[in-house]
Amino acid sequence: MNVSITEQINPLELPGVVAYPDEFAAYYREKGYWIGQTHSDLLASAVAEFGSRLAVVDSGRSLTYAELSARVQVIAGEFARRGISRGDRVVVHMPNTVEFVEVVFALFEIGALPVFSLAAHRAGDITGFCAATGAVAYVTVDRFGATDYSAIAAEIAQAHPGLFTVVIPVGDESWAIGPELPRRNRSLASDIAFLQLSGGTTGTPKLIPRTHDDYLYSVRESARICGIDETSVMLAVLPISHNFTMSSPGLLGMIAAGGAVVMAPDPSPDTCFALVEQHSVTHVALVPPLLVAWLNSSLRSQRDIGSLEAVWVGGAKLSAEVARRVTPELGCVLTQVFGMAEGLVNYTRAGDDDETIFTTQGRPISPDDEVRVVDDAGAEVAVGEPGNLQTRGPYTIRGYYDAPEHNEKSFTADGFYSTGDVVIRDDRGYLQVVGRTKDQINRGGEKVAPAMVENHLLAHEGIHDVSVVGVPDPALGEKTYAYVIRRDPHSETPTASQLRSFLRAERKVAAYTIPDTFEFVTEFPTTSVGKIDKKSQSR
Repeated sequence: MNVSITEQINPLELPGVVAYPDEFAAYYREKGYWIGQTHSDLLASAVAEFGSRLAVVDSGRSLTYAELSARVQVIAGEFARRGISRGDRVVVHMPNTVEFVEVVFALFEIGALPVFSLAAHRAGDITGFCAATGAVAYVTVDRFGATDYSAIAAEIAQAHPGLFTVVIPVGDESWAIGPELPRRNRSLASDIAFLQLSGGTTGTPKLIPRTHDDYLYSVRESARICGIDETSVMLAVLPISHNFTMSSPGLLGMIAAGGAVVMAPDPSPDTCFALVEQHSVTHVALVPPLLVAWLNSSLRSQRDIGSLEAVWVGGAKLSAEVARRVTPELGCVLTQVFGMAEGLVNYTRAGDDDETIFTTQGRPISPDDEVRVVDDAGAEVAVGEPGNLQTRGPYTIRGYYDAPEHNEKSFTADGFYSTGDVVIRDDRGYLQVVGRTKDQINRGGEKVAPAMVENHLLAHEGIHDVSVVGVPDPALGEKTYAYVIRRDPHSETPTASQLRSFLRAERKVAAYTIPDTFEFVTEFPTTSVGKIDKKSQSR
């Protein structure tokens, strides 16, 4: 329901966006999937119904829905006075804090487009995102844990002299004190709401444009399927700007239902079990390695985690052996989640039999999620046979932002997105993920682009060539393995330690992209056509 005053505005023009065809958009509205709701409307509706209830809490602050709304309007006014306006792209680089929620909704309020980076990203990553999105501003915090984000902001400002940077002191509201921006809806539901970064196989990030209408349909359905209501309390363990943590059902799903979100400052079982006990947490989203850490932690018996109702697990394939441990050891329901920032989301459901929950990654949320499983020639395979997943539907994008070459490879002529996943579909529509077609490493839910890592390593003067691959790992699913040919074959440098330091200090890349293992070789195996045989390297 739209509870705001809408200014007379025209649709946002954002060149490079592949829109939903008119006939599909009309159909999705007719079916009630797209209801004309913006993200600002989402918060306003929650405030109207749940104003006095807790909305978000971290280690230093807590806000009710009414308090969050008031704070959003103050920050929106601050941003507007600093020149940020409708359609501007703003890179948001923040950890799991209350400030993240305030900033993002303030940007939604003025019609600006957040560009969601991860807290783990560093200056080398962020400068590329700013350039790729045409960002006018960069927002971060001063410090969180051991990370000095203000130093990163200084590097960003030096690399992009025209970029407006905002460094927010965590826990200190005095940086923005008013007056409030009057409540208005300065966006249309059909507008692009934000840009997400897709994990890709090249050094250039692919940008995912999501509209208010399509994204919030996914959010509302996710909250409904997962049984979220105003009594629910979600622990945000994974990075809050992750698509999983944002929308499946995530932060936005909790707001849609009037629930509360508890921000975990780190993912350790010690920290998280204490927060579950303190805040009577009912739901949590985890990737498989974190779930294993929870299951194997001796600290679990020292805390009362009996409030947990469900664990949502996604981001990487969960083994059936680990899945079977969840209910006996954590005392809660397991929900498997398989989705992507580009759109399609699948869940196992309450009432599913054990084998379905343990061995599949669920079925799509919408009756109008169209799924094809095809062979390499594009022909559909039989039910129960593995094939390449293609999909289109009311919340799956029709193309990346300003990326015609990527779109030609990733989207079919009739608008289906080729996800890069190899799946088996059963006769009920449930999917089992069995592999990846793309040269992409899924390291515990974090997507690592081999070409990007290779490009950074090739900048080292002591390297002649490098090949980065993913290798199987029982905890993370895959680890990153770098085969390196030194420029001087008789030298013992650079060493693995020196290369890790180079990536951290000189290239300033996210820690999770740094290879877990370096192997120094004199040549790479090749295929019959002379290309590097990465398949044989991925042992």
